[in-house]
Amino acid sequence: MAKESVLVIDDEKDLIELLRYNLEKEGFRVEGMPDGETGLAAAARLRPDLVLVDLMLPGMDGLEVCRRLRADAGTASIPIIMLTAKSAEADRVVGLELGADDYVAKPFSPRELAARIRAVLRRAGTRGVEPEGEIVRRGDLVIDPGRREARRGGKPLALTATEFRLLHLLSLHPGRVFSRAELINAVLGREVAVVDRTIDVHITGLRRKMAGCGDLIETVRGFGYRFREPGT
Repeated sequence: MAKESVLVIDDEKDLIELLRYNLEKEGFRVEGMPDGETGLAAAARLRPDLVLVDLMLPGMDGLEVCRRLRADAGTASIPIIMLTAKSAEADRVVGLELGADDYVAKPFSPRELAARIRAVLRRAGTRGVEPEGEIVRRGDLVIDPGRREARRGGKPLALTATEFRLLHLLSLHPGRVFSRAELINAVLGREVAVVDRTIDVHITGLRRKMAGCGDLIETVRGFGYRFREPGT
């Protein structure tokens, strides 16, 4: 079985080598790049299973790296974990808004980081296990869990793994209200540390990418979200 690959983008050479040593012990293949430009080029060339990117990079910062990865069709679906010494909620929220799948603040335990990587990879489906479930059709919106693909009017929607899982879950149960806690447990998993606005941020990003049908996902104030029932 091929080892899963991790691309680390960080300007601290010692940290890259520490992560390489520990993650390779955990069974990953690791490549390291010292800045955003070389990191983006490596991501396009290598198509890693996951990218670890530091927020505070020289020149192009980690947020811009994240934005460009998500904007490029060739790298848009690669899971991203942001690394940073910053712990403010605002920084985490901005990273999530730009498409990061998780956020780990320095200092961190290499074992914890490996666990977070595995959790993100499981959610992204990079272990080759196809999810169960039939294709969901809601008007001209089609959600195919086997292909991990959503289309509207025949055109694919550029969703992150988390956004796709949210859309799939909500669309399977039109009219049912899901609390934020239920969505966090179902889509992100209990092992992931999240901030209060995590699900709100992912829902906002999902609505923005739904090609004009984002209003199908309704906010139930004070509780959570639901997918609009047919005919309403």
